Order: sequence, then structure tokens, then C-alpha cells
Amino acid sequence: MHLTSVTDLDDPRLDDYRGLTDTALRAVTEPAEGLYIAETTTVIERAVAAGHRPRSVLVAERRVEEMARVLGELPVPVLVVSDELAERVTGYAVHRGALASMQRPALAPVADVIRGARLVLVLEGLGDHANVGAAFRAAAGLGADAVLVSARCADPLYRRSVRVSMGTVFQVPWTRMADLGAGMRDLTAQGFDVAALALDDGAVPLDVYAAERPERVALLMGSEGDGLSREALAAADTVVTIPMSGGVDSLNVASAAAVALWALQN
Repeated sequence: MHLTSVTDLDDPRLDDYRGLTDTALRAVTEPAEGLYIAETTTVIERAVAAGHRPRSVLVAERRVEEMARVLGELPVPVLVVSDELAERVTGYAVHRGALASMQRPALAPVADVIRGARLVLVLEGLGDHANVGAAFRAAAGLGADAVLVSARCADPLYRRSVRVSMGTVFQVPWTRMADLGAGMRDLTAQGFDVAALALDDGAVPLDVYAAERPERVALLMGSEGDGLSREALAAADTVVTIPMSGGVDSLNVASAAAVALWALQN
């Protein structure tokens, strides 16, 4: 790696890291120039291990030794900055002392990602990056073989998604469906039973569905507010619900994904 001490706030080498708290960035699915930001040494290490390549790394002096271990022989510019300068550039306190500007890899076709999978998590229209990250963490920890996200779903590679996922967005194969209908047809063509998790009077209780689960299941989860779209529900083979009590009718989408994935694996 190539160490450079940076003290000038206007240094153009810092441009990838400017204004990361800008709310406009949260609505951008594919950031300009195909970049995403990885935050913390652990996340950067997992991204590099998954074959993603950093354009540069922004690091505090106290993290230089750790970053040397992570990057090894990769020819990556490492910009060493003070905590104060890091906060002024990004707009927030970089408490864990390491950010990397990563080149976004090309996404694979849906048919390739689901080939050979037995359990797939499908996320439609989730707007909260933390929920997307938590859903990926559940997918990794509870046996999903792949994740598909809809065109309107928040970016799994947005820095908050990555951080909440604990870097598991680099562990679970995933791709984005440019068209929901086409993605559902790919699942059907490969023999998946598309199970929509939704509130419906005719829904099958999760434990009943899990007891006789089909060999290949695509678990379809909807957005935090409105749930699944009519198009998604129409494409489902089965509607499944988690039986609730205590006057509560539903769970947070990431929590519901975790419960359903656990049930389908057990």
C-alpha cells in the first residue's frame, strides 16, 4: 500500500469521501462512478476478501498497522488523516478510523445467482438501509443461499447497509432485479415456490408451511410501510404469515425475515 499524509481539506484525493451524510445519497441506488463506501477495518477486510477492490482508503494514524495487514500487497493509496479532518470531510465522526472507497462490482443476472440455491430471500421496496443490512445478516446467519433485491430497494452497498450487515453483503450472493416480474419468472423457471410473507386471511401459518416446505423456496418480503406490492403478491405461489399474539400483528421486516429463515431451515 502507498501511505500519504493528507492535511488539506480541499485535497482532490478526498473527493470520494465528501458529505457522506448527505440525505440525497440515501436515495441513490447506484452511486456515481460505480463506487460504494466500506466503513471499519472489519468490513473493508471482508470486502477485499470477497474480491472487491478499493480505489483508496481513508485511515486514522492508529489504524495504519491494521490496514497494512488487510491490504497486503494491493497497490492502494492509503490517505492518513487526523480524526478532525476525517469528520470535516465526511460530515460525521469516523469513530472506527477507517473508510475505503470501493469499486462497485458488476451484478450477475438473477438466473445465475439463484442457480443451485435452495433458499432465497427476496426484498421488495425496502427503503431503510439498516433493514436491508439486517436482512442480509439474517440471510447469512440463517442459511439463505442468495438474496434478490428489487429495483426500488435500498442499496445493499450503501455504507450503513454494509455496516449493519457486519459485512455479510459480501458473503451472500446477491443481485438486483431490474424488473420484478422477470425476476419472479426466473425463480419459477428454476422450480422455486415463491412464498410471500404477508397479512392475509387465507395465509398459511409459517410453522405449517415450514413443516412441508418445498425443496426450493424464495421468501418474498415487502417494504416497511406498505408491505408487498400487488404485483409481488400476484406472483407468489403461497402467502405465509407468522402467527402473532399480544395484540401485535407484524414484526420489523428484518426480524420477520430472520424468524422465517430459521423456521424454513429447521
